[in-house]
Amino acid sequence: MNVPANLKYAASHEWAKLEDNGTVTIGISDHAQEALGDIVFLDLPTIGRTLKAGEECAVVESVKAASDIYSPVSGDVTEINQAAIDAPESINADAYANWLFRVKPADAATCSAELEALLDSTAYAATL
Repeated sequence: MNVPANLKYAASHEWAKLEDNGTVTIGISDHAQEALGDIVFLDLPTIGRTLKAGEECAVVESVKAASDIYSPVSGDVTEINQAAIDAPESINADAYANWLFRVKPADAATCSAELEALLDSTAYAATL
């Protein structure tokens, strides 16, 4: 199981990475893609949508099931990964290279607190 140390993880199997420009890149973990099986469809949030941490905001569908995706941080959606929408199976190949969407937090302090509340790689791996 691949659990990169430079990411933060939600118990619901999303990962988050704070970028140098202050945005947060979000995707699903390797464990999540493995549990879902062959991913065939993504329904991602619209650009400009304001999300709250823990809010259901996307859906990943596989040949086995559909799974809700929750935003690990609050902010406005600034970008979605069109390449992943066009080839959802790419998430099965590499769940960390094939992110889902990016959020621009409204407040850096709130974002920092939300990221700190997530699991580090060691804690996330222990939950698996």
